[in-house]
Amino acid sequence: CFSSQVFLRKAGIQSLAVQASLASPPTKHNISHRNMSYTSSSALSSTRTQAASRNMRVNGYSVPNVSFSGSLSSAFDGGNGEFLRVEVSNGQPTVYVEMTKDPHTELENLYHSQYFSFRSIFKASENDSGAATDAAVRYVLANAGDASYPSAWEGSTTFYSTNPSDPASWRRKLDTTYDSNTGELSWTHDHTVDSPSSVYFAYFPPYSYERHLSLIAKCEMAPNAVLESLGQTLDGREIECVKVGTGQKVCWIVHRQHPGENMAEFYAEGLLNRLLGLNSEASYAVDGKVREALSMYTFYIVPNMNPDGAFRGHLRTNAGGQNLNREWCPSEMPDGTPYDAPTLERSPEVFHVLQKMDQTGVDVFLDVHGDEELPYNFIAGAEGCPNWSPRLQSLQGAFLAQYSRTNSDMQVAVGYEPEEPGEGRMNVCSNQIAVRYNCLAVTLEQPFKDCMSNPDPERGWNAARSSMLGSSVLEPLVYVGPFLRTDNEFWVNTEDSAAAFGEDDMYVSPTSDYKSLL
Repeated sequence: CFSSQVFLRKAGIQSLAVQASLASPPTKHNISHRNMSYTSSSALSSTRTQAASRNMRVNGYSVPNVSFSGSLSSAFDGGNGEFLRVEVSNGQPTVYVEMTKDPHTELENLYHSQYFSFRSIFKASENDSGAATDAAVRYVLANAGDASYPSAWEGSTTFYSTNPSDPASWRRKLDTTYDSNTGELSWTHDHTVDSPSSVYFAYFPPYSYERHLSLIAKCEMAPNAVLESLGQTLDGREIECVKVGTGQKVCWIVHRQHPGENMAEFYAEGLLNRLLGLNSEASYAVDGKVREALSMYTFYIVPNMNPDGAFRGHLRTNAGGQNLNREWCPSEMPDGTPYDAPTLERSPEVFHVLQKMDQTGVDVFLDVHGDEELPYNFIAGAEGCPNWSPRLQSLQGAFLAQYSRTNSDMQVAVGYEPEEPGEGRMNVCSNQIAVRYNCLAVTLEQPFKDCMSNPDPERGWNAARSSMLGSSVLEPLVYVGPFLRTDNEFWVNTEDSAAAFGEDDMYVSPTSDYKSLL
């Protein structure tokens, strides 16, 4: 339990209580306890045995008028957040939480962190009458400055919900601020008498393993889909792949290599719902563009590449601490030591998926992610790969241009700075696929922040819009499909024919300096 605990006597009985008062002149009341919950009861409760034995520190003084009690927990699917302490200043409680870091990443020699998802229960009441009162509670993510991308906190807003299993219920805390001097991310929540005492906070609305299994079950029931387990993860979970379509061209789309990027699996859900007609009241009806796509392509879709990391609440790694998006071929450690990848011992998720890709071949590929820094949807291509050519440049330009025309949440100008020619990192998934199969291969990134293409501060970029972005990828895939493997130089004008794509489809070299474009 975390609690602001002081001794008070009431009716001759000594008890422990959590106390604070707006009327009291003292300004600070500090209590620290390293447990996932706090209570005002006389006995501490804990779901974690190791936490129950830890000592509690009590600093400050007793304030007689108002008491509060509560609990903080991340002991659920995808949870991440550990209680540190409570401080009371001028009557306002401040709850300090820290993110739990991912396991050590051997290749990068890092402990990643940025993702958080925790539940807080808070109640305030008057001691004399026991009547509940409203309370404005400040929450502080104390180790935000130690995150993998601390500069990305600028402009970030924390999500909150009292019904976490409903993606539409999540809203953003518009008062979220990051103090680069203290390295703290903070926001305030009003725990009111007429609202649920339990509230969930998260970096992005969660996509639970239960929801994942429900999606897989729906896909398996669809008449034209084939479900295959490509292998198992380190924790023994299946690596599911959904196959659909009868076309000659092969399209692979993988999602959520980085498990804290929940928007990637919402993207997969939107794509699969449309491809399989899962939202058509069991009739599995699909639109004309879907029919065209299914006759052009055979799709292999992996909704979640990293179910272990997702369940454990990791940001970037699997159960063994490996960043899967750096496991797609052998590479070198920072000290030059050879690093073998993928392997069954470290990265079976990549091992099994790549093995299947070698069996099917790949004509076009998408690796779906989320980005902490840039407030836009964008793609990163294969500009640094040795096989980057006018063909791939033209295909990438046309794909992105058509995507942005289909869904205005996608845009062209902003993205990662392209890698220099010949300097692409071959252990990165989309680069490896682009070279291995000489195909159009891109990483698709979605924002954790609000999407500046179509701002919506209260909800920001969210689960529903991720799903819609996934469903609308079929239009650009169909648009470039006829030219993926043609022998003609379709990107140039000749005496006999015009180029396949017009000026509006031209490749644009992106910039990460989006502020200069505003």
